[in-house]
Amino acid sequence: MILVQAPTRVADCDWISKAYPCNCAVSFMTAARSSSCIALVAALVGFLFSAARAAEEVEADPPEVAIGERLFLEARFSQFFHERAKGYVNAVMAAGDPVLARTLPFDGELAGSFAAGGMNCRACHLVDEHKETHGNRSYADFARRSPVSERGDGRKFAPRNSPPLVNALYRHEQNRFLHADGEFFTARSLVIGTMTGRNFGWLPQEEKVAREHIVKVVREDDGNGALAKEFGGAYRVVLKGTDPAIPEEFRLPKKFRIDVEKASADEVREAIAALVEAYMESLAFALDENGEFNGSPYDVFLKKNRLPRKPKSREGALEYGRRLRGLLAKLERPKFVSEADGKFATHKQEFSFGEEELRGLQTFLSEPGATTSKAGVGNCIACHAPPLFTDFNFHNTGAAQEEYDALHGEGAFAALDIPDLEGRGGNVEKHLPPTAAHPNALGTFLSVPSREHPGQVDLGLWNVFANDDFANPQKALNELLSRGSKVTKASELLPRTIALFKTPSLRDPGHSAPYLHTGQKDTLEDVVDFYRSSSQLMREGKLRNGARELEGMSLTPEAEADLTAFLRALNEDYE
Repeated sequence: MILVQAPTRVADCDWISKAYPCNCAVSFMTAARSSSCIALVAALVGFLFSAARAAEEVEADPPEVAIGERLFLEARFSQFFHERAKGYVNAVMAAGDPVLARTLPFDGELAGSFAAGGMNCRACHLVDEHKETHGNRSYADFARRSPVSERGDGRKFAPRNSPPLVNALYRHEQNRFLHADGEFFTARSLVIGTMTGRNFGWLPQEEKVAREHIVKVVREDDGNGALAKEFGGAYRVVLKGTDPAIPEEFRLPKKFRIDVEKASADEVREAIAALVEAYMESLAFALDENGEFNGSPYDVFLKKNRLPRKPKSREGALEYGRRLRGLLAKLERPKFVSEADGKFATHKQEFSFGEEELRGLQTFLSEPGATTSKAGVGNCIACHAPPLFTDFNFHNTGAAQEEYDALHGEGAFAALDIPDLEGRGGNVEKHLPPTAAHPNALGTFLSVPSREHPGQVDLGLWNVFANDDFANPQKALNELLSRGSKVTKASELLPRTIALFKTPSLRDPGHSAPYLHTGQKDTLEDVVDFYRSSSQLMREGKLRNGARELEGMSLTPEAEADLTAFLRALNEDYE
């Protein structure tokens, strides 16, 4: 499984010297001490043999993943490039999009990694671009809200920050709702929706132009750009896949090939989306040969103690988590994890899982009436069951209310006038997000809250559910929201969607701060304390449409510290 997704590839000769410096040094230093030519030859042969054997173990990206990465890095799909290219898709821009001149971490500013170009997917889903100063990302950004290009519509930031993409397309049985509000139901619709949407600089009324522009770039690419030279040549040649001059590592399997000059525009876009989807599916945390996660101290702890690391066949994640809780309670002499078992390369912490982390895990897995923790009930398992640590569902944890009340006063969110289904439909332009069908909509309830604009807030799923402009996920959303209830009418379900956002995975949290969809929490301690506060509000009846799971959470200060330690033990190196 490929764990390294670098923005550029290293030349073969450099790759060998960088991958095997120890072999090289040891072999040739040994030879240097010997006066025998035989020793030198033997050392050289040994080095080449070990390099070749190790090279076989380093699996190259499949061609569809490599070309998907190229499309992920393509800046010419952006509105900024389109406006300046004047129809010539091979134009070289004199200057890049100003929004990319800087990266916005929550603790300051950094020089932008893509300052010379236009918006691309990687600009908001970073990995090692700022590794030396700010560490790695798991294909997320550093911003509280991701910046977008200035287009005169008053929007300088997306309503949320960029979620991590690692494991985002991990195969699971539940419906695959994508984005924090479930806007997209498939990865391919997300790809095209993003490339033709506001994040790439396009206004809603420009969607048709954007869709045509993507196809034009692919059809007319002359193969002279930096990405083309690095990834096999002109798009029309690489995507057709039949030219013998195409390097083997970029020769697409037949299922991904397309003749872009003969195919329809829709077919070209679908082919592009399929390749980016293949790339995104390759972004995954470490798994062993049995398909079990093995990259974090938590995973190593389970393995050392011969505890199951994944559910049995037909066992749900929640049932697995409960079974794991029972097994932990019977673990009399746990074998803890230390740096003798591993070492972090991208996290500034020890690779360890000890008594504190174990107590935190027990608190995490505890439920009301079923707990082995003496320091409180976490009930985290209700929404973040292992091993993926997400239920792929939507919940209101109170993040939207906390941010809104901090700006407008306690109780402001509870008093906010939110229309019912009939009222929302009666004034789409005011209440719902702008789309191609309603380009002039204000998006009142898909906005970053501010003191200057009372009433503006992000209500998450409320904007998507029962909204005809987002037709694809509606059936699945209705089934999800009505599960376990006799309520099926959209008019009755809509109030239940207020401030609901998709549950994120908790794997490798150290590479995805700031936290929550609002980006308002800088540390894991802040997040745990936020949940303690939200659970208290829920029990007091002060959290509007809050998740019922919060009622079962009750944490002592000691439990908060243990829980934070456990969350850090879910970190792993993703490079």
